[in-house]
Amino acid sequence: MRFRHPDGSTVHVAYCTNVHPAETLDGVLAQLRDHCEPVRRCLGRDRLGIGLWLAKDAARALITDPVALRGLRAELDRRGLEVVTLNGFPYDGFGAAEVKYRVYRPDWADSERLAHTTDLARLLTALLPDDVTEGTISTLPLAWRTDFDERAAATAGTALTTLSGRLDALEELTGKSIRVALEPEPGCTVETTADAIGPLTALPGDRVGVCVDTCHLATSFEDPATALAALEAAGVGIPKAQLSAALHAEEPRRPEVRDALAAFAEPRFLHQTRTLTPAGLRGTDDLGEALAGEALPDDAPWRAHFHVPLHAPPAAPLTSTLHVLEEALTLLVGGVRPRTRHLEVETYTWQALPPELRPRTRTQLVDGIAAELTLARDLLTGLGLTELP
Repeated sequence: MRFRHPDGSTVHVAYCTNVHPAETLDGVLAQLRDHCEPVRRCLGRDRLGIGLWLAKDAARALITDPVALRGLRAELDRRGLEVVTLNGFPYDGFGAAEVKYRVYRPDWADSERLAHTTDLARLLTALLPDDVTEGTISTLPLAWRTDFDERAAATAGTALTTLSGRLDALEELTGKSIRVALEPEPGCTVETTADAIGPLTALPGDRVGVCVDTCHLATSFEDPATALAALEAAGVGIPKAQLSAALHAEEPRRPEVRDALAAFAEPRFLHQTRTLTPAGLRGTDDLGEALAGEALPDDAPWRAHFHVPLHAPPAAPLTSTLHVLEEALTLLVGGVRPRTRHLEVETYTWQALPPELRPRTRTQLVDGIAAELTLARDLLTGLGLTELP
């Protein structure tokens, strides 16, 4: 979906296709047919933006076969879909029965991460709509925090510098400007927006910035106004923001609250859990770890990295951090000019929800994604943006 900001610029809204397991090009084409186009039709739109996830095998197939790439672009056009942003965080295996820590590999100290992201940038220049010259790619926030020493940090910095140069050259060649955004995530080397400032200000140019994921922001108890002001003061751009909501438990000490949280402790994804104490932020790598013992104080609210559907917060005694999304969105696009022009709804955990909350049919999933996009649309129009055809 496209929106006109009061300053005259266009703000793009998409939903991320990493919710649909597809590791191959055939799988990507099937998800366009089975999910993305039906979501567009459900919304009654002639055009729908998707934040395309291309796993390594799908990306490599497109890079090595120009005919296949032209075919994908034609299929997008035929189905009324457009791509201005890619989710380059997961490399492969995101649809596996257990993802957990593997989603952080390869990291930016591994040459394969640079090669893959370069491929994605090249592909995005070919997939951008004819009237769009700017594309974005969100990516891993350097690495998971363990086994990332000074040597690895230096290697990652060199890789990002190399990437910046490649993106400059790509724009000279194609006329398309691609920017990459590190996505701070709990447990990673860059866990918060503040953690991103040092590594990014050391890079040349402005090709690499921050992807503000509002679930991650909330899980780390970051104040949106403080976080965005610090990025602006440091001159760090926000090429992209992801609209998502975390799981919030106001009183984790209560047995009924812990029982409700336990229903979200599932085996597929990591659900990093955090609480804010007088001594600072405390956390565990997963929700089950937080519930198993005394790893976290339970006299203050807990938040878990679980992307809950935007329009359907969990039932009491739990809730979501939708209010953090709303505050961040106001700061991002509600001002005189937008701080970012690419927004992506990223609820990839539909099938990880407690069984009674999961969509049981393809139609139910389509309806749920459409409802999330409708909520995003209503928030944007409430901020004075105008939906475009």
